[in-house]
Amino acid sequence: MREIVMPVIDQEMALLCLLVPILPLLGFILNGLGNRKLAKGLVSFIGCGTVLASFLISIYLFFDFLTNDSRSYIVNYYDWISVGTLRIGFSFLIDQLTLFMMLMVTGIGFFIHLYSAGYMSHDENFGKFFAFINLFMFSMLVLVMGSNYVMMFVGWEGVGLCSYLLIGFWNKNTNYNNAAKKAFVMNRIGDLGFLLGIFLIFMTFGSVSYPQVFAEAVRYAGGLDSGVMIAITLLLFVGAMGKSAQLPLFTWLPDAMAGPTPVSALIHAATMVTAGIYMVVRSNVLYVMAPTTLEIIAIVGVATALLAATIGLAQNDIKKVLAYSTVSQLGYMFLALGVMAFSSSLFHVLMHAFFKALLFLGAGSVIHAMSNEQDIRYMGGLRKYLPITFVTFLIGTLAIAGIPPFAGFFSKDELLAHVYEHNKVMWAFGLLAAFMTSFYMFRLLFLTFFGTFRGTVDQKNHLHESPASMTIPLIVLAALSTVGGFIGLPAVFSSEHVLGDYLAPLYDYARLVNAGALEPLHLDHATEYMLMAVSVGVAVLAIIIAYVMYVSKKVVPAPEEERLSPIHNLIYHKYYIDELYNTIIVRPLMWFSSAFHRFVDVLVVDGIVNGFGKLVMQSGRSLRYAQSGAIGFYVLVMVFSIVLILFLNFFIG
Repeated sequence: MREIVMPVIDQEMALLCLLVPILPLLGFILNGLGNRKLAKGLVSFIGCGTVLASFLISIYLFFDFLTNDSRSYIVNYYDWISVGTLRIGFSFLIDQLTLFMMLMVTGIGFFIHLYSAGYMSHDENFGKFFAFINLFMFSMLVLVMGSNYVMMFVGWEGVGLCSYLLIGFWNKNTNYNNAAKKAFVMNRIGDLGFLLGIFLIFMTFGSVSYPQVFAEAVRYAGGLDSGVMIAITLLLFVGAMGKSAQLPLFTWLPDAMAGPTPVSALIHAATMVTAGIYMVVRSNVLYVMAPTTLEIIAIVGVATALLAATIGLAQNDIKKVLAYSTVSQLGYMFLALGVMAFSSSLFHVLMHAFFKALLFLGAGSVIHAMSNEQDIRYMGGLRKYLPITFVTFLIGTLAIAGIPPFAGFFSKDELLAHVYEHNKVMWAFGLLAAFMTSFYMFRLLFLTFFGTFRGTVDQKNHLHESPASMTIPLIVLAALSTVGGFIGLPAVFSSEHVLGDYLAPLYDYARLVNAGALEPLHLDHATEYMLMAVSVGVAVLAIIIAYVMYVSKKVVPAPEEERLSPIHNLIYHKYYIDELYNTIIVRPLMWFSSAFHRFVDVLVVDGIVNGFGKLVMQSGRSLRYAQSGAIGFYVLVMVFSIVLILFLNFFIG
């Protein structure tokens, strides 16, 4: 195997790279040990300050990278695992994708930490909460900075653990604990596929280090669409399906809304759920070599986007609507990956991080003002009481609906253009999902902020705008959701695509495998204008329909499920997918486990063990009668034994 030589960096840069994940880990240790002993102000300072420091260091590393001709480098700290030919270092790979993810994770993460300082200020376990989200930041940074698949897997498992801890943070509620366990188990299903994929990578290429694996993949004798390459990429994709909530492993994410709202924003909107997209983009050369897998990814992505969007139409919990919206948008991202629009998918990842974090934090501000009420049927008219929350939430809604010039318009338009070039049917389905997204998001906005207040008198008296620690992150994220899209202007507006040009070196190996891979769009300007007009027109039509229904006609969803039509009831109950899983998977497994317990554990295992115990006990009870204490009996037995021994020696000997 050919050795890949990477640039050597000085100790100062190595230390800065290490500090990025280590600082949040330090925050976890301090806040975890201090928990209720430290003042809340100090906990906030430690929790937010460590993430802010990581963000500032990431900015420095980003600009240093640009000034040094964007040369990728590996920072190896020590050999972590060394067995036979397997060499795995505790090392970080610093390149375009790593820095992109570092900036997104630490930047969005800092504002969510800042928001948490206000949102969680009355919680008795304030220190524990900050310890957990600091640990999550550490795990996520290890995931995106690692230079090999094993390091990625360590971070992958770390964010899974933190997800479990944070979803079930309010662990006195049994339903929340069940939601945490559900997320943990469903993620383990995906993780098994990911782990098998890593094993197969090592068996095929003799390494798990990204540069070595990708260099060997280019020279792989099997060529395009070989069985081994399809197996590797599908196994890795199974891991992505679990972590990024794709069909059929998506039902954990809506239930994960049991966690505090900052958790929903941090883990289930901006960072953890995008780990699957990061993994596929990082492994782009492997996927370019497996077109069959890419087609499967595109089909799963568009199916997920459509299914989740339809479910979002009928949900009344403000966080559940956003949860299904997240699943749908993740489907969009995988659809882009499936058509090899890797940069477009990452573009949408970043824009989604801006507007979805904004929407979740805005929802948290509403829930905070409504005394923990989450049902939009009992809200209404809140724009008068929460002006900052309303304006920022409106910006986030416009962005996710794809209305220009907000961020979501540029990323969604570029994504759909690539899909249109690949497959017109998939594009039509993607457009349908975009229509539903615009409708249910404006349904949410109108029912929450327009009309008359439908809550209780006590809730109305309690209504107030959130404190500055919560509104400042909303304002910053609203600004990013407004102007963020300009880093990726369509070709009809600019010949330069800032983000696309920056990410281009990531696909050098993929181009060696397939020279036609990852080529820019070949659409003429007239077609691009048409696609943009159709996309915006569909979104505007959905807004108009939602406005007529929920503002003009003042329709409010029925408070009782019995009033729903059969189709509405089906969508409201999420197609009974959880019930289906419960019937075909959970109950049979419970039955088998009970049967094995009764027949294998109790009758066989316990029977054998207990049988030997009973045999010994019974033997002891029987033999104790021989110890009667009568000397005559002992002499008789002794004489009989001597005679028996002599007899046996005479006849046998």
